[in-house]
Amino acid sequence: MGMFCYQCEQTAQGKGCMMAGVCGKDANTASLQDLLLAVTKGTAMYAHRARALGAVDAGIDRNVIENLFTTVTNVNFDPDRLSALIRTAVEKRAAAKKLYEAACAKAGKQPETLNGFATLAPAADIPGMVAQAAQVGIEHRKKLYGEDITGLMELLTYGLKGMAAYADHAAILGKEDAAVNAFFHDALNLLTHEKQTVDELFTYNMKAGEVNLKIMGLLDAGNTETYGHPEPTSMRVTAVKGKCILVSGHDLKDLYALLEQTEGKGINIYTHGEMLPCNAYPKLKKFKHLVGNYGGAWQDQAKEFEAFPGAILMTTNCIQKPRDTYKGRIFTCGLVAWPGVKHISDRNFAPVIEAALAAPGFTADEPEKRIMMGFARNAVLGVADKVIDAVKAGAIKHFFLIGGCDGAKSGRNYYTDFAQGVPNDCVILTLACGKYRFNKLEYGAIGGIPRLLDVGQCNDAYSAIQIAVALSKAFNTDVNSLPLSMVLSWYEQKAVCILLTLLSLGIKNIRLGPTLPAFVTPAVLKVLVEKFNIMPTTTAEADLKAILPNAQIKMAAAHA
Repeated sequence: MGMFCYQCEQTAQGKGCMMAGVCGKDANTASLQDLLLAVTKGTAMYAHRARALGAVDAGIDRNVIENLFTTVTNVNFDPDRLSALIRTAVEKRAAAKKLYEAACAKAGKQPETLNGFATLAPAADIPGMVAQAAQVGIEHRKKLYGEDITGLMELLTYGLKGMAAYADHAAILGKEDAAVNAFFHDALNLLTHEKQTVDELFTYNMKAGEVNLKIMGLLDAGNTETYGHPEPTSMRVTAVKGKCILVSGHDLKDLYALLEQTEGKGINIYTHGEMLPCNAYPKLKKFKHLVGNYGGAWQDQAKEFEAFPGAILMTTNCIQKPRDTYKGRIFTCGLVAWPGVKHISDRNFAPVIEAALAAPGFTADEPEKRIMMGFARNAVLGVADKVIDAVKAGAIKHFFLIGGCDGAKSGRNYYTDFAQGVPNDCVILTLACGKYRFNKLEYGAIGGIPRLLDVGQCNDAYSAIQIAVALSKAFNTDVNSLPLSMVLSWYEQKAVCILLTLLSLGIKNIRLGPTLPAFVTPAVLKVLVEKFNIMPTTTAEADLKAILPNAQIKMAAAHA
């Protein structure tokens, strides 16, 4: 059976994956994810109404968030695990229904009769579930609502998925918020309505952006209260001799647990991808065997993991189909899953450690190379006076936020060219794995302030926003009037929720690339352009000249 998915930037032909996902998921996996989302909407229908009557259940709240996160691109590719999650979701939906009915009885009111999302009964086996999914997927909604309404529904859905990823990380560190849980249920409930309007969906998308800022704040608090504020750090990006484990994904708690379990065992730990910023957290970098970062962004993992002579741990999304050459020494944990890959469910990483000890490890030190990172909000705001003075003195003419998701699709060399073309009197803020396009190049400094400031992971957009807000207050202006331009790349749903956050704050003139989302139809794009002047990237040189018309723009040679 076929599928339809257009939730990521690399969707086939810029329209939609219909036979298999460019990400690597097959049609069965895509269908099971659609069905899981449908059952979860039914849970939210009951939970939303129960909450209005004062009844809540923490287990139901967590299940909704985990189910959403599970369907983010590059998280769970395992049909067996997905079918089990669907059955668990049905149980949670039944619990939510019971909660709602009990709350109604207590309030002396009659329960509402809800639509099919509340009663959908998944088949007993995977083929049956896959067949059912056709009645709840995107193409079915297109027939019901048309392209524009469906696109806005999917924009909200993908925003919720990205938010759920951050909410899950925050909850793992003990940071939750009742209003956040309420919005997940409210928004999912909206998506079950038989009639949808552009105005209501647009309003909810902006509300999603507001709530996501709160979620990123919760995660920031969880990370910094647990592991300390990131510090400017010189980090090694070349290998050292010895046994080794490579940790990819986003989850700091998983990394901390692994560091504790490997201490004194003669195993060096390297970060990969979005885990790079972990090297700047005081309570993580105190472990001497956290020796630095290996490799680059997620899309290069196949060749990098094959070359890595140790064990590999995937903590969150970003996994690709493992090659046979390293499938026996790659492990997943949390919500990540790939068929045939060993899963660690309890943070007991003994199998990972055993695989690392059995592997050859690096047989010699590579020539040492280091880069600076760790410029999150606390570090930057700690020298805000110097930054402000440099702007007032004319030493810093402009700030560029160049960040977001990386990907394998052609066109992303734009971001390398753009960063290299930024004039020497400008500062670059960067975050997420898109920085791997240019973060190992030399940029120098302005009055002791590095011209490239690595803010952190994608969720550290919260830090970047706080820096922008602090600058706007210092100059007594709004963010849109600052000498600040945002040039963003997107790949998956966490980038979507961050974009919604920026739009909800009223930030305009964002350049987005390398292509615009397939689910943003021309009519929806027209609204975004009119309200926010959001625009697609063109060429690095043209965009730089448009932003800084009076500057001398010198572009580097074109990249292969």
